[in-house]
Amino acid sequence: MTTSPVIASTRTTAAIRSENLCRHYRMGETLIRAVDGVSLEVRAGEFVALLGSSGSGKSSVLNLIAGLDHPTSGSVIVQDRDLAKLSREELAKYRLHVVGMVFQSFNLIASMTVAENVELPLRFAEVNRSRRESLACEALARVGLRARMNHRPSELSGGEQQRAALARALIMRPQLLLADEPTGNLDSHTGTEIMDLVGEFNQQLGMTVVMVTHERALAERYAQRMLFLADGKLVGDEPNFAVQSGSARGQP
Repeated sequence: MTTSPVIASTRTTAAIRSENLCRHYRMGETLIRAVDGVSLEVRAGEFVALLGSSGSGKSSVLNLIAGLDHPTSGSVIVQDRDLAKLSREELAKYRLHVVGMVFQSFNLIASMTVAENVELPLRFAEVNRSRRESLACEALARVGLRARMNHRPSELSGGEQQRAALARALIMRPQLLLADEPTGNLDSHTGTEIMDLVGEFNQQLGMTVVMVTHERALAERYAQRMLFLADGKLVGDEPNFAVQSGSARGQP
C-alpha cells in the first residue's frame, strides 16, 4: 500500500472539530437531547473511539460528522468546512469524496454482486466502467475478497460481508473512515480480523478513523484516544498510550 502524502502531511492538524454541538428533537411532548453541547477535536491521522451505553449519543455524533444529520445548534467542522453551511449538493459531494462509512449491519444491496456493491460510490462519481471494475478488484484484493467478487452478499459469511462493506467505504480513498459498531454482528475472531484491517489503513495510509463502540476492550486495543459520552454529553477524554506507543494493537 502507498501512503497518501496529503493525509500524512496534515497528521498533526485537526481533521474534525465540533463546538457546542447539539442535536435535539421532539418525541411527542418530550425533548430528546441526543447530542447536548459536545465540543471535541480529532487530529488528522488519529484513531478515536466514541464510547458509551445505548442512548449516550455516540451514533448521533457520528451521523453529524458524516453529514447524515444536521445540528440543532453549534457546529461540526471537517477540514475547515462547517457542515451546517454546506448545500445539499455540497454535502453529497462531501459524503462521496471525503467520508467512508462502515455500519454494523453491512448495508450491502442483496441483488448486486460484491463487486457491484463496492463499485457503487464510483458510479455516483461517474467513473467509467472499466476503471470502476479495476478499482473494485483492487479494493477487494486489499481486504482479501478478490475471489468472492462475483458472489451475492447472501453467499458470504458475516465477516466477508463486512470486508466487502469496508472495501466499498475505501473505494474513493476517503480521508475519514467512520465506523458504527463495525464488529457488532461478528464473532470475536472475525471482529478482530476486521479491526486489524481498519487499524492497518489507519497506520499505513494515515487515514483518520472515528469508531463508535460500547466495548471498551475493543477501543483499548485499537484506538489512540477514547472519548466517553453519556446523556448526549462528552464526559471523558482518555489518551491510550499503549496504542500510541504501538504496544497494544495486535495483542489478544
